[in-house]
This record gives sequence, C-alpha cells and structure tokens, in this order.
Amino acid sequence: MADLQIVPAYKNVEPQYVEMKVPLYSYGCERKVKKALSNLRGIYSVNVDYPQQKVTVWGICNKYDVLATIKNKRKEAQFWNPEDNIKMEENERDNYRFSSNTNNNAILTRAKSFSVRALRKVFIRTHSF
Repeated sequence: MADLQIVPAYKNVEPQYVEMKVPLYSYGCERKVKKALSNLRGIYSVNVDYPQQKVTVWGICNKYDVLATIKNKRKEAQFWNPEDNIKMEENERDNYRFSSNTNNNAILTRAKSFSVRALRKVFIRTHSF
C-alpha cells in the first residue's frame, strides 16, 4: 500500500497534518500503529496520544492512504474531523459502484471458462472406455 500513494507534484508541496481517532486498547496497539505508519513514504513523524485515542501524522502524504493503512490494523479508525469522514464515505460509495460492475464481469468470465473446462473433462472421461 505504501507504493500506491499519490501526492501532487507541485513546486510548493508542503507537509500536512492528518488527525485520526483510533481505538487503542493497550500500549502494544500504539506500537503497531506507529510501526504501520512509519513504513509509508513521505511521513516525517507519528504522534500517538493514548488517553485521547488520537493519532497525528505529519508529512507529505495522501490522507486517505494513511487512513487505509490504519484501517488494516484498527477497523474502527476514522478522521478526527467529521467532515472528512463524510467526504471519505462518499468516495467509497462511488468506488464501490465502479468496482462492483467490473467484479461481476470478471466472475462471469471465470464461470464460463470453468464450465467449458468441466465439460471437456466430463466428455473425455465418459468416452474413455
């Protein structure tokens, strides 16, 4: 996932802060989150506030990729700002509509090719006597 980051290539690219609510149950969870985020390119620092359940990331990165990385460790993670969560949900709905159409076509082609292969095997086995 770290290779898929898209960062705008402008002359004045500035680092940004990404704040997220992440449920942390122990200090081991804190270490997992820090380790997962440290592997992303462009991130300068990760600050985890255990009592507030808040993770702050500073760096040149796509905030949606950062959240997706955190969701691999903690499924309930979300942005600290509720407006960003609404935008993200709209983007996910649009992506789901697009991806669901392509997945159905791929499944149909696999099913067709599987049935032809299955029929060939049955035909060869029944006429082999």
